[in-house]
Amino acid sequence: MYLVGDIGGTKTNIVVLEEGSKQKYKPLYEQSFGSKNFDSLRTLVKNVLDENGFKITSACFGVAGPVKNGRCEATNLPWIIDSKKIAEVLNIDQAKVYLLNDLEAAAYGIECLEEKDLYVLNKGNPQKNGTRCLISAGTGLGESIMVWDGKKYKPIPSEGGHTDFAPRNKIEIDLLNHLINKYGRVSYERILCGPGLMNVYEYFKETSYQDISAWLHERIKKEDPSAVISEIGMSKKDECCEKTLELFVSVYGAEAGNLALKSLATGGVYIGGGVAPKILEKIKEGAFMQSFTNKGRLSVMVAQMPVKVILNDRHPLFGCVNYLDIQNQEKQELAKIK
Repeated sequence: MYLVGDIGGTKTNIVVLEEGSKQKYKPLYEQSFGSKNFDSLRTLVKNVLDENGFKITSACFGVAGPVKNGRCEATNLPWIIDSKKIAEVLNIDQAKVYLLNDLEAAAYGIECLEEKDLYVLNKGNPQKNGTRCLISAGTGLGESIMVWDGKKYKPIPSEGGHTDFAPRNKIEIDLLNHLINKYGRVSYERILCGPGLMNVYEYFKETSYQDISAWLHERIKKEDPSAVISEIGMSKKDECCEKTLELFVSVYGAEAGNLALKSLATGGVYIGGGVAPKILEKIKEGAFMQSFTNKGRLSVMVAQMPVKVILNDRHPLFGCVNYLDIQNQEKQELAKIK
């Protein structure tokens, strides 16, 4: 029996299912937890086992942060995740507990998606077995590259969301200076994530010299600020929210294009994370693709790359299941050779 998890700064999704369930994906158990309601992943997993009594044979978790030697200090959570401690709770060998960077897990999940799980922004001209890339804005910003190894796509984990933000015009230069005053160093993640929307909104609010509407102030104070800003920006009920969303989408497209260039993603560019599906109508308006393809002498080449928005938020979980299936298959093939 598999136990898989998608560990995010806001929520953690846990699924238990039978081995080899990648294609049918019929969970025996599926639950979402507020990540900050637990002091560790170990505590959360123990809670699930204590309540349900599952006998787990192997486990895989996608974690927002760099993974090294089976350990990860989560980027947007006060958790240090250790495969050894998780194995102890599951009562299995440590070698059967896998930690993946969250974008690595999400990338493994792309192979399991159906046509209905994707929105095609740019059809392009895909090259068979060409390199792919994935960029995902959610609680943070993640990036991954997928290369063909002769049998399957192999994701390469990265922390590309923490690279230096490069402004392209006066407004973005002013935004950079605003964020330098706040943070010192400014990465793309300071803009391209849920909390990043609030950073951009605060910049426009301060530079517009307009008082925030009382009703909007109240909603931002009581609800998820990024969700409120997105909703109001989409409906065009507030100028600062509208400008925030426009800049966010433009910078998102530009950085997706940067990743496409760096990876030469002739096999396709995938837009994941929780933000894109919620603002899809804004992304479809054109600013995203305009920024994506605005790459000077290489604009024509980038325009040939397929761009797809992932609509199914379970794909990181699919990826963890896919990864466990791959590990089992490789072990079986190795056993035959021996």
